[in-house]
Amino acid sequence: MKVLFVTSECAPFVKTGGLGEVIGSLPKALCRQGLDVRVIMPLYAGMPWQAFEPLEGILSVPMWFGMAHARVRLGRLPPSEVPVYFLEHHRYFDRPHLYGPPPEAYPDNLERFAFLSRGALELVKALAWIPDVIHAHDWQTALGPVYVNTVEWAQPLHGCATVYTIHNLAYQGVYDGKALFVTGLGPEHYHPREFEHFGTMNLTKAALYHSTVLTTVSPTYAHEIQTGAYGCGLDGILVERRGDLVGILNGIDTEEWNPATDPHLAAHFDVHDLAGKARCKAALQQEAGLPVRPEVPLLALVARLVPQKGVDVFAHALDTILGWDVQLIMLGSGDPEAERFFSSRARSRSDRFCAWFPFDDERAHRIQAGADFFVMPSRFEPCGLSQLYAMRYGTLPIVRATGGLADTVRTYDEATGVGTGFAFHDLRPDSLADTIGWAISTWYDRPAHIEVMRRRAMAQDHSWDRAASEYAQLYLAAYARRRGPGFPEADVRQREGMRGQRSGERFSGRRRSVRSALRAAK
Repeated sequence: MKVLFVTSECAPFVKTGGLGEVIGSLPKALCRQGLDVRVIMPLYAGMPWQAFEPLEGILSVPMWFGMAHARVRLGRLPPSEVPVYFLEHHRYFDRPHLYGPPPEAYPDNLERFAFLSRGALELVKALAWIPDVIHAHDWQTALGPVYVNTVEWAQPLHGCATVYTIHNLAYQGVYDGKALFVTGLGPEHYHPREFEHFGTMNLTKAALYHSTVLTTVSPTYAHEIQTGAYGCGLDGILVERRGDLVGILNGIDTEEWNPATDPHLAAHFDVHDLAGKARCKAALQQEAGLPVRPEVPLLALVARLVPQKGVDVFAHALDTILGWDVQLIMLGSGDPEAERFFSSRARSRSDRFCAWFPFDDERAHRIQAGADFFVMPSRFEPCGLSQLYAMRYGTLPIVRATGGLADTVRTYDEATGVGTGFAFHDLRPDSLADTIGWAISTWYDRPAHIEVMRRRAMAQDHSWDRAASEYAQLYLAAYARRRGPGFPEADVRQREGMRGQRSGERFSGRRRSVRSALRAAK
């Protein structure tokens, strides 16, 4: 089966959060299961342009004003052979920020990502590689499923099943209704069953109606977004399409996040030998300028400083937490006012609190390895990856039971010692402080339970192979729903034939001309 991923982010090339990490890992896991997966994304400023092979020719992309033109470069998703095609358009993507200088957005984002969605479809036609499934991710590529059902009507791509994944429903791609022309579609599409949403144009809403199947990144979040509390105004549509909505938990890259081999750590450790974790804690305390005290619980919070992450609630609980015999390390980026607040509190309590801004990926690894507890007081959390990293490194999560946090962290039972972390439900400063206090009392009063919980958390399987199996089955179901009969050779999962087809498309040793491929496709 041939699957096309269309995305605005992909690690390690570029990422702002979970979306980029998912796209950096899931295609590789699908490839290991025999699927022919390819990725199309923009070529942004700051990426290693010269490391990617330039394909000959020019790709022409229909836009509202006529044709826009792009070059195409080919790379690989390391460490794999998954092809990644980069659309090179300097006016749209050669900028200092992906979406705009935080917290602002570029005023032409609608046009930029309409070009990405339409350009992806034009590119696969130019390469004469027609996917069975097109997988779009979040609002930036929401127009992809819409184009398949409209401008691709009776064209080669019209038979493609489309999968739309909601990574975070809070971001929907909302614009003035008068801007619909920028998509290249006519005013007949501006109505409540497509783009129109309370007088605005909503890209996500259109994708929810046009996609063959819908997914989100955890089972609990799939239920939550069908309610008024979490549906962000789209809960009615999601209830309507609940039979087509599936929640599949994200995985993590267990090669990058492996305490036994992580190159960023002061010492290595695993579930069988945790001695290295104590050395990582001491090294982290030294790096943070904190007293090296192995007997004191070390808390960590690594997050974007935005309301979703509950950092405002954490701020109100901070004085209570710092009144206990604990140490706290914070890392992140986001709201400047929040950064100033936490930096000021860290300066006044430098004996037990360190706040680092901006975010640094290598330091995040060291924090996960050295901390004893990891705090995530999220208002909502579609899946969450940080709690999975924490458990992988034997750091027990303290989480609000929402979304993927509820699906992945089993709360502690004092009577039996069962659990992989500590969870609370009410998002209030006192509830958060009480739960942190519960974890701290367990650290001091029941250290044997902490040891057992650490090993249990580290033994959890959160690899992408599990999620990839679920997506592979979903793609088969989407294909059958779109075309009627099931996918040929579904029982043997492509075996040698698909692998042979893929090897013939590798572009190795030569350049492929987009222009000539387009002529050949015609």
